[in-house]
Amino acid sequence: MLSERRASLVLLIVTVLAAWGWIFSKEAIQGLPPFGFIGLRFLLASVCLLPFCIGSLKRVDRGDLVRASGVGSLLSGALLFWIFAMSVSTSLGEGAFIMSLSMLIVPLVAWGLFKQTPPRIFWVSMPIAVAGLALLSLGGVGWQLSPSQIWFLLAAVFLAIHFNVNSRYAKRIPTLVLTCVQLFTTGVIASLVSLCVETWPDAVPPLIWGWFTLSVVVATSLRYLLQTFGQKGANAANAAIIMILEPVWTVVLSVVWYHEAMPAHKIAGCSLILLSLLIYRGSQPLRHYLRRKLS
Repeated sequence: MLSERRASLVLLIVTVLAAWGWIFSKEAIQGLPPFGFIGLRFLLASVCLLPFCIGSLKRVDRGDLVRASGVGSLLSGALLFWIFAMSVSTSLGEGAFIMSLSMLIVPLVAWGLFKQTPPRIFWVSMPIAVAGLALLSLGGVGWQLSPSQIWFLLAAVFLAIHFNVNSRYAKRIPTLVLTCVQLFTTGVIASLVSLCVETWPDAVPPLIWGWFTLSVVVATSLRYLLQTFGQKGANAANAAIIMILEPVWTVVLSVVWYHEAMPAHKIAGCSLILLSLLIYRGSQPLRHYLRRKLS
């Protein structure tokens, strides 16, 4: 078992790898069809994880494998929306913050699907997030959602649905098995969609395959493995706060890598979304900390 400090460091590394995954993906789809990229990426990522869970996979009930595949279909929906949004977006940092809203959409989905009433702090943080999204949508002609923002928001909604359903089955299916099956399912569905709606280029430059390899090995397989180990050793509340850093790193990388412009209204919007997440996910560990200090 990892110590709390080491586990937190592992999760911090995970957020950096996840942010680099945005760069790897954006570069890869310059030469690969977006849906085909997701299909190949997640099929190969599942193959990379297979040696670590082949024993457990053989012992899992077939019904649970079917359920895991169903959860994977939700993940595929989120990722297909995400990669399409990325293919038409000029602002990765903005997209990363919109995607981070999925954690605030999770309580709404749980309320609708499982009748779980959101905690009171949710009603404090949600209006702040909405205000942040509104600021991101400001442009030269006033307030309007761009096509990429709509697709990123749809991806966030699907990700929230996936999170709720996945949490149900994570208690009965081994983590690596559940992850591997979901990655495989995502790869299959994305590949089928690609075959139906996309045309592959006659030749793909070696550099594009290099970015693709990094996205598979580093941003998918290694990231999910490290996240699994980190979450096992870290306090759940602390882990949740650390994972908020992913969009922050993504903004930093997009500004450095693509010289992405971040006007004042976008900086303010991202800041409000970050604040809403900190309020929502940081209130519980803060209360626990104050109780220990006062007791």
